Amino acid sequence: MFVSDCISVNEKGHLTVGGCDTVEISKEFGTPAYVYDENEIRKNIREFRNSIDENYGGRGMVHYASKAFSCKEIYRICASEGIGVDVVSGGELYTALSVDFSAEKIAFHGNNKNYAELEYAVESNVGRIIVDNITELETLNAIAAKHGKTVGIMFRIKPGIDAHTHDFVKTGQIDSKFGFALETGEAMEAVKTALGMSNIKLCGLHCHIGSQIFDIDPFELAAKVMLELFADVKSQTGVELEELNLGGGFGIRYLESDNPKPFGAYMKTVSKTVHEYCEKLGLAVPFIHIEPGRSIVGAAGITLYTVGAVKEIPDIRTYVSIDGGMADNPRYALYKSDYQAVCANKANEERTEIVTIAGKCCESGDLIQENTKIQKVQPGDILAVLSTGAYNYSMASNYNRIPKPPVVMIKDGEARIVVRRETYEDVAVCDI
Repeated sequence: MFVSDCISVNEKGHLTVGGCDTVEISKEFGTPAYVYDENEIRKNIREFRNSIDENYGGRGMVHYASKAFSCKEIYRICASEGIGVDVVSGGELYTALSVDFSAEKIAFHGNNKNYAELEYAVESNVGRIIVDNITELETLNAIAAKHGKTVGIMFRIKPGIDAHTHDFVKTGQIDSKFGFALETGEAMEAVKTALGMSNIKLCGLHCHIGSQIFDIDPFELAAKVMLELFADVKSQTGVELEELNLGGGFGIRYLESDNPKPFGAYMKTVSKTVHEYCEKLGLAVPFIHIEPGRSIVGAAGITLYTVGAVKEIPDIRTYVSIDGGMADNPRYALYKSDYQAVCANKANEERTEIVTIAGKCCESGDLIQENTKIQKVQPGDILAVLSTGAYNYSMASNYNRIPKPPVVMIKDGEARIVVRRETYEDVAVCDI
């Protein structure tokens, strides 16, 4: 019935997450509120970590792609589970380091890192910097020389794979803003340049073909393309690179009709391809990195709202207005992203009403879903939007000067605040 394993209905007919009654959560913490099941997050992390151990003999590392959901507590959880993280900005790097996350287990991404961010990463001894372009490579080499260090890097490569996903979240094709192209010879030229730099250690190559991918075939093809590049590098330079980062992009369920493969199925299938192709190309199997983000936190999170006005336009549509919207979840406005919505205090009732869920921002496009089925609601009801654990809190804004919601984390039936609700004072704190 529901898109996430951590969602259920209790004897009161109320929606529960992680064993907690969402109606009671809304009373205690208010709405809007992001709510996560910590046990579900940890379960997903362990599935990926165990699959690395099983399929690569422990020669690999899971890096949580923290752009999906970044806060101090998620970095603490990742640290306690023994995995790495990837960050894409100085702010994410700062947040991870602020809770003493091991810098050695951090990979620093981004297509336009500035000088200050690169220097911060070098000074902090970040484990791997994923270099996106020649300008960055030259800047990084100069910074490393300035600090008397040798920096471990990987190049982000565009493998030219069509990931069968939304155009806005395809990142592996030649015209992507990310990385080095194969077809133009740009990637090989970058490799040769890096190998000649005294303060750079080229450890391996990275690719990421997109997000919310259900098919396994594109991941297999990407692995083959990358390993062929490994073989070309070995042939042309005599250097056999030691690490391959295959990125993330594993799909989750947003709707009941979604049918993603189990995470272990990706790993098993791609591992078989990696081992067979390495043997064919005469390569040692490299140390494998993967970067799941959405697939760790997406379905583990929901957002709770309170219903305000219900506006029925006869023969046109019914608007159900909520006390949040595009400021806390911009993904429908950006991508027309699908979600399952449930009236939390009527979760045992049939979803019979076709409605448009409207946010409170002063924008016609501030919608969460259109023409979606929910239970018949009235003002004061609690509405839950499921699978909002990824790219909701992290993309939230203060548009219309609306304070950001809190993040509530549930573990073993107990709820706690891990990010407090913003106040009006917080919204204006930087004003002069």
